[in-house]
Amino acid sequence: MVEELVAAGVTVGSVGAVYVMAAARVVKQYERGVVLRLGRLQSSVRGPGFTMVVPFVDRLRKVNMQIVTMPVPAQDGITRDNVTVRVDAVIYFKVIDAAEAVVQVEDYRFAVSQMAQTSLRSIIGKSDLDDLLSNREQLNQGLELMIDSPAVGWGVQIDRVEIKDVSLPETMKRSMARQAEADRERRARVINADAELQASKKLAQAAHEMADEPAALQLRLLQTVVAVAAEKNSTLVLPFPVELLRFLERSTQAQQPPAAVAESPASIPESPAVAMPDFGTTDSEAGEPDAPEASRTGQD
Repeated sequence: MVEELVAAGVTVGSVGAVYVMAAARVVKQYERGVVLRLGRLQSSVRGPGFTMVVPFVDRLRKVNMQIVTMPVPAQDGITRDNVTVRVDAVIYFKVIDAAEAVVQVEDYRFAVSQMAQTSLRSIIGKSDLDDLLSNREQLNQGLELMIDSPAVGWGVQIDRVEIKDVSLPETMKRSMARQAEADRERRARVINADAELQASKKLAQAAHEMADEPAALQLRLLQTVVAVAAEKNSTLVLPFPVELLRFLERSTQAQQPPAAVAESPASIPESPAVAMPDFGTTDSEAGEPDAPEASRTGQD
């Protein structure tokens, strides 16, 4: 009798151990357990930790609640301004309702991936090239709204969508490079013209100051000579202003005595023209030959 009880107890214990092993489940901290009992969804979602299910009756589906980083394959498209581009992106999402993610969609990861690809192609066709290159923040928000609208019904929340890279054709890259070069050249010319305008204004102010003080021009000339001589050149080009010559001429005339000034060629007036008397026309002037010298002597 005792042996039968012991055998029965061992049998019950074995059956209980097998049941516990078949019914025991462990849900991790970042997971949630969805129980389907005979194909029907149970209202309670199992939290993290140890939990029990009915063997061969319940089926436990574990759903990861972490943020998932999913790359979106590069999509070829034509922008609104007829430029062919290739754009790829990355999407961040997480499951907020484990039951909806299991029941409403067959594979929520695949669904989100396909929705992201179609939304990316749609946003490419609605945007200009300049928007894709410079206004990505607004495009990211538009992508997030387009993907998040159907994903809410799947128990999935879209955290963020980022456009990673925009690939352009080589011809477009060369055209953009030429455009940027032309723009840089235009800005450089404008800056140079502005610099010339400012320099001309400063030079005009300096000219007015030098006109009021003639000695300033001489000092500037000496500074230029010193600057050129510091280079140890064998040839020195010295500009000599005309105003300095006039100044020296006036100084020389002021230092000469009055007599010397009166006798100077500049002060002597020109002599008037003297009229010569008309003695008539000679025979040679009339075209007749001159008489021989001997005949003239005989007549005398």
